[in-house]
Amino acid sequence: MQTPNTPLPTTKFLLMLLISCLIIRFVSLSLYPLMDTTEARYGEMARIMFETGNWVTPMFDYKVPFWGKPPIFTWLSSLGFSLFGISEFAARVPHLIVGLGVIWLVYRLAKDHFQSSAMGLFSASILASTISFIILSGAVMTDTALTFSITLSMISFWQAWNNKGDIWGYLFFIGLALGMLSKGPLAIVLIGISLTIWLLPNSRWRKLWRILPWGYGTLLFLVISVPWYALAEYKTPGFLDYFIVGEHIKRFIVSGWQGDLYGTAHERTRGTIWVYALTSMLPWSPLLLWQWIRAIKNDKDVEESPDGFGSFLLFWMLSPMILFSFSGNILASYVMPALPAMALLLAYLHSQRPLPNWLYKTGLITPFLLIVLVSVLHYDLIPKRSEDKILAIWKQQPEATQSDLFYLHKRPFSGQYYSAGKAKQRSTDVKSWLPSQHKAFFIVQSKSDHTVYPNWACDNRNSTGKENLMYCESKL
Repeated sequence: MQTPNTPLPTTKFLLMLLISCLIIRFVSLSLYPLMDTTEARYGEMARIMFETGNWVTPMFDYKVPFWGKPPIFTWLSSLGFSLFGISEFAARVPHLIVGLGVIWLVYRLAKDHFQSSAMGLFSASILASTISFIILSGAVMTDTALTFSITLSMISFWQAWNNKGDIWGYLFFIGLALGMLSKGPLAIVLIGISLTIWLLPNSRWRKLWRILPWGYGTLLFLVISVPWYALAEYKTPGFLDYFIVGEHIKRFIVSGWQGDLYGTAHERTRGTIWVYALTSMLPWSPLLLWQWIRAIKNDKDVEESPDGFGSFLLFWMLSPMILFSFSGNILASYVMPALPAMALLLAYLHSQRPLPNWLYKTGLITPFLLIVLVSVLHYDLIPKRSEDKILAIWKQQPEATQSDLFYLHKRPFSGQYYSAGKAKQRSTDVKSWLPSQHKAFFIVQSKSDHTVYPNWACDNRNSTGKENLMYCESKL
């Protein structure tokens, strides 16, 4: 499909928007700590993997296997630690590189479909300047790898459908396998929803069996994905039952599911995912809605091309919302796999009904907000949910290497990460553990907590925010 006459923002503007978002996000990776709960939790799992050399099973804590997710997120950050040492930058940069892979895939599809590198750059710039995409791409989370996997499969499917080369058929199955290693069967479900809805009209499904290498492709999928699942179950029996049944069935159909071994369920009102979608697609969701309204006013729908490209993108974009509308346990990041399709769909709608180019300058909001957000976090203008400051003080204490380190009542994930796994949790019922304690210890506790440690002399070494760092030595 050629769009030589479609007015677009200038190449200079699009490059400026794309590059500014990427550079600012890259620079920001080391400017603020891993924060509780998600980043610090996953960062600590990667640190333990790097320290122990156990690249099979992510560990929630030493000797405590994490069955909640497949390993790609830990592999990525652990690889970063291997290359750059343990730091925030090392933990995050592999995920940002995966995000760059998503941007490149979007560029490639738009360039090929519209036969225009300008349209490719336009689509890539929209995606890179989507606020939630650029932030999540540089975060220690599972969603960037999942988004890459789904994007690879969906784009490969479209390219194979349009006879762009046999390699795309195999890449479709590789994407499925990477999805299984990123977040499990959820990837296949999301891809299946998109393609099933799109294939049903006009008997498109009849062509399905001819365009993909089902035999060798399925074999390739199994060779890539199955060995890890088998090895993980062998190393820690019970993994498959928890992950497949618990995480992929009960989590989504049982509101307030209490089976989570590693935290609490994120219970939300059913349908909240649509609100998350509108906010996650900013600053572009208003333009997307406006284009939709324009189409309705002109008695058109999103599908105005004979090849079905518009509806293909639409169902791809809507699949996470369709699935998670029935779930009470969701996060805003669950929208991320829809964002590449959103960027492509906005470019497609622009090719049908161009909007004034000045409207796309709203994308400049994103680099501006990135600068503001990172500055706020870096200069501590708002309280951060991270233990990096108080543990930096702990590391400076002369007794740090010879003493224990405890958190009273609750140990945050960032407390574990920034102490390199040394911090342990202790109950406020000191009688349950203090009599057996013979070694001097540091303990982090709330400023409002006035717990007394009988027969121990404790002094306050320093304070940050709402916490005190105490050092205690036995009087006996």
